[in-house]
Amino acid sequence: MSTLDWLSKQINEVVEELDLSSSVYQILKEPKHCIKVSIPLEKDDGTVETYTGFRSVHSDLLGPGKGGIRFHENVSEEEVVALSMWMTMKTAILKLPFGGAKGGVQIDPSTLSKRELQQLSRQYIQQIEPVIGPQKDIPAPDVNTNGRVMGWMMDEFFKLRGRNIPGFITGKPPVIGGSEGRVEATGKGVVINILEALKKLDMEADQAKVAIQGFGNVGSVTAKSLSEKGMKITAVADVDTLVYDENGLDIPDMLEYMENNQSLKGYAEEKDPKEIFDIDCDIFIPAALENQITEETAPKIKAKIVAEAANGPTTEKGDDILAENGVFVIPDILCNAGGVMVSAFEWMQNDMHDHWAKEVVNERLEKDMSIAFQEVYDMKEEIDKSMRHAAFYLAVKRLGDAMYARGWVV
Repeated sequence: MSTLDWLSKQINEVVEELDLSSSVYQILKEPKHCIKVSIPLEKDDGTVETYTGFRSVHSDLLGPGKGGIRFHENVSEEEVVALSMWMTMKTAILKLPFGGAKGGVQIDPSTLSKRELQQLSRQYIQQIEPVIGPQKDIPAPDVNTNGRVMGWMMDEFFKLRGRNIPGFITGKPPVIGGSEGRVEATGKGVVINILEALKKLDMEADQAKVAIQGFGNVGSVTAKSLSEKGMKITAVADVDTLVYDENGLDIPDMLEYMENNQSLKGYAEEKDPKEIFDIDCDIFIPAALENQITEETAPKIKAKIVAEAANGPTTEKGDDILAENGVFVIPDILCNAGGVMVSAFEWMQNDMHDHWAKEVVNERLEKDMSIAFQEVYDMKEEIDKSMRHAAFYLAVKRLGDAMYARGWVV
């Protein structure tokens, strides 16, 4: 079963459990729109190469679409549609005034020069400009994009519209209207969820051993924050290698190495990154790409908690195996929602022409993420299902209520 099929299946199951109109499922199983664009890019040598881009808005029921833009060679229409559906669920769980959206370009950005990357970013915005805007669809960073890329995209959008519209995009550098704390927000949200889970399971934070798959923005921020709270990070894997020390890794030193080398390759003895699943740990954090915890890798996981920092890291069969083994899974649509939470704060600040201190942002993030975790946990206890099912249950119930309130269903 594909990721998209599994998502649709989960939504349909909840619609039936809630005894909602079948129209709710019919509306949620497809995106409002998904556009495909062709992006001709003039390379530094004067040749032109064409790349394919996408932008999907799954829902605008609760507000404008909201979701990141990724640059990755595996970007596809099915992927961005699935990711936009997840975003709809996230924003509903967090009670944010957004729907779900996602976009991307099929490209390995490491093959581009800085000039080429900027031109690609601008031309992507040129192509999707008719369907985006602060009250229509609001992009943000995702895999292989960052604040710098968002700044280029914002500048291009301003040129196209002929005026300053900072709320059109989030994840910008603070100097041009971005929110303090946005870069770290997804990782900090993961940490908040983990700490809440430890309380529920009566586990001591300073006794916990952690393994992390992925050492990009989310994985590195999560590792740094957890180590500062006394947890022992024993294993970290990136696409090139696995770094392991049963006594705990020196995360600040690894972060410095990563800053200088853009990879953990060469930091320590070379190990197969796939061995991350075999590590003896209390908390396992997939912070890479989709479909990592499968029927092959799930049986290897020894952790008591799996905190899904990535989007869609677990397949249906992998999820079944984790459930059978009694693993407490913090689902992606809750666990990694800190990024969209602070993106919402940024959008609000832009709308009010305001700028919040980092302490204000972090305090509100912790409060709102803790409330969201508690609501999903309470629903889990009420319906006696997994945290993933409870999260979908809560999201679909709110979406169904909104459809009824707006007259979309009867």
